[in-house]
Amino acid sequence: MCILALLHYHIRFRRRKKMIRLETQYFNLNRILLLAIGLWPYKQSNLTRLQFIFLSTILMTSLIFQCTPFISQKCTPDFVVQVLSSASSFAVIVIKYNMFCVNIEVMKDLLEQLQHIYNELKDKNEYAIINEYGCNARRCTAAFTICAICCVFAVIVAQFWSRIFDITLPMNVSRSYSLPITMEYFVDQEKYFYWILLHLYISFCIGVTAMVGIGTTLIAYLQHMCGMVRISSYRIKRAVDINTLKNNNLENEILILQGIISAVDIHRKAIKLFQLLAFKIEKMLFCLIVVGVVSVSLNLFQIFQIALSYGDDIKDILFPFLSVTLSILYMFVANYVAQDVTDHNNDFFATVYDVQWHETPLHIQKLILFLLQKGTKKFTISVGGLFVGSLECFATLVKTSISYFTVIYSTH
Repeated sequence: MCILALLHYHIRFRRRKKMIRLETQYFNLNRILLLAIGLWPYKQSNLTRLQFIFLSTILMTSLIFQCTPFISQKCTPDFVVQVLSSASSFAVIVIKYNMFCVNIEVMKDLLEQLQHIYNELKDKNEYAIINEYGCNARRCTAAFTICAICCVFAVIVAQFWSRIFDITLPMNVSRSYSLPITMEYFVDQEKYFYWILLHLYISFCIGVTAMVGIGTTLIAYLQHMCGMVRISSYRIKRAVDINTLKNNNLENEILILQGIISAVDIHRKAIKLFQLLAFKIEKMLFCLIVVGVVSVSLNLFQIFQIALSYGDDIKDILFPFLSVTLSILYMFVANYVAQDVTDHNNDFFATVYDVQWHETPLHIQKLILFLLQKGTKKFTISVGGLFVGSLECFATLVKTSISYFTVIYSTH
């Protein structure tokens, strides 16, 4: 009866597991965000491609109109910094939005491979590990979405703050309305002010949605891959269990070998997915790092200039402040996740070292020694061989941004 009950539970567990789709269980909010900007991998119809072209055109025209002041106005050093500070921030969005679209088939393939691995999990403990990492990714997506909504709300309120005061506390002095950043549309900006503002804020909302949706999707991918590495550590512990080693017979040796093979197999698949993802988005990350560092430096200088001039309009400093804050936050999260990947890989080999491998038969000890030798080579996520994802890299990027800011200020 006990055997039948266990068999019935195992069948029910397998059926319940196979019914669950990762895209609906853990990627639901990511799916909504990417659907809104036409980048969800499973919904690439002709209408979706038209949606992407339309939204990409809005972003590109917004970036172009931020650069056109160089044509119509005199280019002093202060003016160049002022224009480039906002244009570089939008350039980050345009790069990420378009380059993610180029790799959208890769993202679909990664999700399908994760689903396939999920369907091959062996017991409820492994399912619980994946569920833990999936919930972490889902909470991270929800937190960044809430922050993005607050940022959009703050920018809109700051823009219309003076108009709100005109309604609540009317004054005889007429207020001048201006755009939050320098742009040139080659039309009468006072006459078409609200149309220009609408275009700017639509592009801003699209950009924020793209940054959050793409960024959190990549985080979710990496979190599930970290869960796979954690499962490999669990399988090693279960394979080389002290209770199994007490009964040194052929059957237990076969069980140990099967456990080690399954642990190495899922670890190998996780590393392969890490490398595939890093290789496909390497160019995008390199461009984002370079443009992001430039953006932080220029916006820091812009904030310093506004502070020195004692500007009293909140929207003048809000855009550069948000750009600096969000860029630094993005750098930190990206490097923290990459550091987490390295730590999980190190934990796997530390687990291999900590188990009672010296109590196993000699041929199994030789097999485990190969794993220990493999662990001497540190696994990292690098970008172009120049940037290695880690907290140290984050500190280096921030330091570099501040150094460039110092150079610009001293030159000025």
